[in-house]
Amino acid sequence: MTTVLSTHGLFDAPGPGLPEHRATFGPLPGADPVELAAAAELTGRGGAGFPTAVKLRSVADAAVATRRSPVLVGNGAEGEPAAAKDAVLLSRAPHLVLDGLSLVARGLGATDVVLAAPEHLLPGLAARLAERPDGAAVRLHPAAAEFLSGEESALVADIDGDPPLPRSKLVPVRERGVDGRPTLVQNVETLARLALMARGDRETSGRTLVTRRFQRNRTPWTDVLEIPLGAPLGDVLPLDSHVRAVLVGGYHGTWLPAAVARGLPLDRAGLEPVGAALGAGVLAALPADRCGLRETARVVGYLAASSAGQCGPCLNGLPRIAAALAVLARAATPPPQLLTDIWRWCGLLPDRGACRHPDGTVRLVASALGVFAPEVRLHASGRCSATTTRPFLPVPGAVR
Repeated sequence: MTTVLSTHGLFDAPGPGLPEHRATFGPLPGADPVELAAAAELTGRGGAGFPTAVKLRSVADAAVATRRSPVLVGNGAEGEPAAAKDAVLLSRAPHLVLDGLSLVARGLGATDVVLAAPEHLLPGLAARLAERPDGAAVRLHPAAAEFLSGEESALVADIDGDPPLPRSKLVPVRERGVDGRPTLVQNVETLARLALMARGDRETSGRTLVTRRFQRNRTPWTDVLEIPLGAPLGDVLPLDSHVRAVLVGGYHGTWLPAAVARGLPLDRAGLEPVGAALGAGVLAALPADRCGLRETARVVGYLAASSAGQCGPCLNGLPRIAAALAVLARAATPPPQLLTDIWRWCGLLPDRGACRHPDGTVRLVASALGVFAPEVRLHASGRCSATTTRPFLPVPGAVR
């Protein structure tokens, strides 16, 4: 079960209904979303951290150039298995997301508004839309339960009725997206923050949601927390002597030694020097009784199986790396060139696919080979430092 710790900001309202929302935040004032995002230097909370004002302007410009009204898509797909922040936001504060959709739709002149979310959330969202006078203007879409379902061109393909796979970026979604029209795909947390900014909360652009995964009293624990950007990682995630390493950013993220992670500021400037980013907002503290190689091999096996299979890096590279990692994860002497081959393959894949799936996957692999290098040597001698084989990170479809 995922719990929410923070009652500050996005989760101020005591319940998800419209009466609690209006009593807490008041009505949504009219405002220009581009000006709001530009003034606060708001960046997207979906993973890439792209400047929101730039994205809004590019879709508005494309709509003018093509003389077609744009489509607005609220992206709550959250295909990342370790993340829960968007699902919690849509369950606990749906009207802030819907306010954000209303604000941006008015600003862009979008007449077609879609909110994409996992299917199990749709009945609750339909009930919230029924509470609103503008609820009929939003169409709910069941996002595919796949890792790549939240990638913007894959989501557009899904909404168009095609397989949810990334499309070519030669013509970007902002110019030709849903139904061939200029389309803005915006993460739901970003939309909710715009709704707060329209009400005068300028500090909201300096906060973010994170999903924490750690072990408490030997029991797995997951929660969602709203934190100020720049907060020390060690103040956000419990990192005692029973933590082996920290995964920052999710399954396209980066492993860091616990001692290195503890003092890092959780923002772009603080994480970039160690090759990390907040990405999907996942912070996972690997318990000391687990093997980081085994955990990474399980995740990379899932990522390889979840690829679109449309380009060489996904068709050939990721399955080969996943198979090699599975061999390294065993406490047995691997083939002599295996580790060298993995490093070589990791260097060949980036910037060669239609999407960033191979790039994110090899980032995870490379960080694991660095942080867990002592474990690699231990395995080669037939031993493993873990005292349990119980999985820690969630992998859909895996036997637990």
